[in-house]
Amino acid sequence: MSSATAVTLTSRLRRLKPDWLADPKVWRTEVLAGLVVALALIPEAISFSIIAGVDPAIGLFASFTMAVVISVVGGRRAMISAATGAVALVIAPLNREHGFGHLVAAVILAGVFQVALGVLGVAKLMRFIPRSVMVGFVNSLAILVFMAQIPELTGVPWAVYPLMAAGLALLVFLPRITTVVPAPLVSIVVLTVITVSAGIAVPTVGDKGELPSSLPVPGLPDVPFTADTLLTVAPYAFAMALVGLMESLMTAKLVDEITDTRSDKTRESIGQGVANIVTGLFGGMGGCAMIGQTMVNVKVSGARTRLSTFLAGAFLMVLCIVFGPLVSDIPMAALVAVMVMVCFATFDWHSVAPGTLRRMPAGEIAVMVITVACVVATHNLAVGVVAGCFTAMAVFARRVAHVADVTAVTDPDGGTVVYRVTGELFFASAEDLRGRFGYATDPDRVVIDLSAAHVWDASSVAALDAVEARYAQYGKSVEITGLNGPSAEIHGRLTGELAGH
Repeated sequence: MSSATAVTLTSRLRRLKPDWLADPKVWRTEVLAGLVVALALIPEAISFSIIAGVDPAIGLFASFTMAVVISVVGGRRAMISAATGAVALVIAPLNREHGFGHLVAAVILAGVFQVALGVLGVAKLMRFIPRSVMVGFVNSLAILVFMAQIPELTGVPWAVYPLMAAGLALLVFLPRITTVVPAPLVSIVVLTVITVSAGIAVPTVGDKGELPSSLPVPGLPDVPFTADTLLTVAPYAFAMALVGLMESLMTAKLVDEITDTRSDKTRESIGQGVANIVTGLFGGMGGCAMIGQTMVNVKVSGARTRLSTFLAGAFLMVLCIVFGPLVSDIPMAALVAVMVMVCFATFDWHSVAPGTLRRMPAGEIAVMVITVACVVATHNLAVGVVAGCFTAMAVFARRVAHVADVTAVTDPDGGTVVYRVTGELFFASAEDLRGRFGYATDPDRVVIDLSAAHVWDASSVAALDAVEARYAQYGKSVEITGLNGPSAEIHGRLTGELAGH
């Protein structure tokens, strides 16, 4: 092997080497970030288990398998996937009406659906989500995470409030002194030591439910493998697949913006499916990307690699099985303080600043507000995103419809009139086009110049046909000129074929 070849091979191997192996500082950041996320995952996974109507261990197992698997097969580094409230809400009725076996079957089938949707390229639809919907998504998420903390602050001993205030103070001021150890981890450890050593009676992680004492065992769901079972679980599985993919792809897009890096959305879609299939085979409740915990990992702790995601899942099981009694003593006030800090860091405060609102078009503000309102009202991020996208489409169609314009110029001899059409011709502007011509008063020859326009759909072609037919009733001829290539193609294919429709 020549020296040049050896140098090239060495250079390639270095590029393949993960960042966390190359830089000890990155390794430390990733490990500590994974530990912080694991601690924060425990009460949330237990809470989501309660929503789904299953044992707390089921949610913890799901969070473990989702995080570990997605760290390998996912398309967005440092994003956390685990059991989530959105998925729990979708599958809770199935578990309540048909039992846990059907729930597990639905999780596996949802994973199959997600793999299929990923292969079909559903991730490419992300480019059609407007920025105003994305801002509404982020802001509504921050509001939902904050609302989820309110039950932990009502009807509790008074000591919870100073403990949470102390936790927030550590989270705000410690990073200004040092960033060697993540502030959330320091806050959790300090508040736990205070409550345990001083014997302060406050709600703890252990109050949420019993932690598992052993690893999950793989197996098939306990259901009859019949067409009836498939028909029962398929609607829930498909709904779970859509909700999970939407939240995961939206979260991936947000992390892309925060880290100024790109992710493979198709790989992430397929990876979510694989993770849910594995989770279902291990008896978990399924899940998707967790935007709150992802913000803890990426924005608060500074993680950037797959190692933090893997360790979040690994540490979760270690903490539950090996250090269960110790973890059970963590005060909920410490975790609430971390999540409140995440809310303030996640919310896009610039989007609601008076100066921004004055400059922003009313339609954009309406899209953002509707997205937030729908999410907060339904506690479902997917519903808000769909409502926001439909609102954005309506706003866009209304705006573009008014761009189309028609101006008329009559030849000096009075024998011909030329109508110059500018703008986009589609279903929203086509109806207005019909009324812009002087059918009775125009000369015998009419030219419609479309060199500054574009014909997008059948509605536009039908409108042009109607204009020609109306002039024909008055014995006048119409010539359409200036069509660009795509416009000429659709016009030539459809003209004269749409009468009566």
